[in-house]
Amino acid sequence: MSGKGRRRFRAGLVQLRSGRTVASNLDKAEALVRRAAKGGAQYVQTPENTGIMELKPELVLAAAESEGKSAPLAWARALARELGIWLHIGSIAIKLDPSRVANRSYLLDPKGSVTARYDKLHMFDVDLAGGESYRESQYFRPGAKAVLADLPFGRFGLSICYDLRFASLYRALAAAGAELIAIPAAFTKQTGEAHWHVLTRARAIETGAFVLAATQGGLHENGRSTFGHSIVVSPWGEVLAEAGEEPGVIFADIDLAASEEARARIPAIKHGREFEIEIVGERARREAS
Repeated sequence: MSGKGRRRFRAGLVQLRSGRTVASNLDKAEALVRRAAKGGAQYVQTPENTGIMELKPELVLAAAESEGKSAPLAWARALARELGIWLHIGSIAIKLDPSRVANRSYLLDPKGSVTARYDKLHMFDVDLAGGESYRESQYFRPGAKAVLADLPFGRFGLSICYDLRFASLYRALAAAGAELIAIPAAFTKQTGEAHWHVLTRARAIETGAFVLAATQGGLHENGRSTFGHSIVVSPWGEVLAEAGEEPGVIFADIDLAASEEARARIPAIKHGREFEIEIVGERARREAS
């Protein structure tokens, strides 16, 4: 992945507040994608759950379609082709069978062709303080592989939202050459306030890669509140662009030389070692007996 011509580009991140109606969500997303393209973005990313934000499994399943019939995917392909941009749809629900869907990210080239697909690896099954409960595994089938894609200006590692908490995934992406890492998300307001900035900056610093994370933000039609704060972080951990809570677009001019420089200064990816784990003490002895 060498060459001076492709090392700089402008990224546009679209922040949404998706609701329960797919057509309405796509209309709002399209206006912002067009704004991003008009602002000079060659790569545009939308958040997780671009097509629909819904907590009830039966409603997600009812709205989802197979890849060949997916209205959100057809819409995205046509829009990428019309605008001549790399369009990264953070995720849409793709029906796999009558009871399961994939939370799938699509990276589309400027001709509208699918360059990469990525199914979210880690399912958000959790009970939060205050009564919030999420069970993605009730209706989503997790992915089984990490995915990287070569664009004209750099190598992208793909991930989605809750993946952010699994550092080993990002180290593997960086070891495979990722200079840019996409983390489209719909972080809850509660967890986002506590961890979003720390985790996105940590993933950038530990990998020496740019992090680009478009998010959902605000109070949604289904009653869920998401954190917003779409963000672009440099390989040195600097926040290059950040949104608030409202829908909109943020821009960042990316120079991939910064990734090369960060990895030269701190070559941690090269220094990783295999190791064994030893546990000592009374508890360990009891567990071993």
